This record gives sequence, structure tokens and C-alpha cells, in this order.
Amino acid sequence: MNLIVAVDKNWAIGLDNKLLVSIPDDMKYFRQHTVGKVIVMGRKTLESFPGGQPLKQRTNIVLTQDKSYKAPEGVVLVHSLDELDEEISKYPSEDIYVIGGESIYKQLLDKCDVAHITKIYYEYLADAHFPNLDDMDEWKITATSEEHTYFNLEYEFLKYERIK
Repeated sequence: MNLIVAVDKNWAIGLDNKLLVSIPDDMKYFRQHTVGKVIVMGRKTLESFPGGQPLKQRTNIVLTQDKSYKAPEGVVLVHSLDELDEEISKYPSEDIYVIGGESIYKQLLDKCDVAHITKIYYEYLADAHFPNLDDMDEWKITATSEEHTYFNLEYEFLKYERIK
């Protein structure tokens, strides 16, 4: 299973249920990896999308403990990790992408083998963070892009893989 996330230099990912920054190339990178695939997210992540609607051309799975939550059409709703495991077992592992938020990443990190990280070399004010893969011996960078610039922001695309 994969995960995909944009992080700042301190591994921050969001503030007030919003992305820290919107970089067009990062959005394109996200689309290239996830269109036609399965995306797994929490309820708050779904609610942060335009109109709270699922992303088109993807299978949208939402993990929430809120059993009263009414998901919009086009969302597969699961309420536990066991239900999630049952649902994602229907798909090839390499076609599944965890897309957030913070608690979902933390719950599912150990189930992932590949992490697609957009590393933004800037420090943002944030209230949500991703675990620092550089501090974990089991994760290694296996691919890097050239450095990109968007206005005054420098960033690069990194691929981390779990060492087995």
C-alpha cells in the first residue's frame, strides 16, 4: 500500500483542516499517482475537498468512527480498521493510496510500503503533522526529483520505501 503527502521541513501537513500550501505541480503529482486508484482518507479530509465531495476517477474510501456520518454518493464508508482491511483486500495493494489526514496516516503507516512525499523546504504554522520518516530506520529514500521552485518555495518529490 502507498501513501502520498506534502510536508514542510518539519513534516507538518496542515492547519485548520486545510493544506499548508497549494502548489500546482504537487496537485498534478497527486493526480498522476491517484487517478484510477483507490484512495483512503478520514472524514475531515473528505470534508476539506470542494463541496465535501469525493475525488473523481478514484475509489474513495473514508474511515470514520462516526457511525452516524452520512457520506456523499460515491464514497465507501468504513468504521474500523478491520472493515477497512476487508474493503481494501478487494484491490491490488499497489493501487491503494492513503491520503490523510494526520490520524489516518498514523494509523495506516505500518501497513504502507511506499511513501510519496512532496518535501517543501519552508516552515509553516501547522496543527497537523506526518511522522518523520527520516527518523525511522525502516524507511529509506529510493528516488528523488530535481529541486523545483514555485514562487519563492523550493520543493522536491521523494519516494521512500520500507526496508524489509
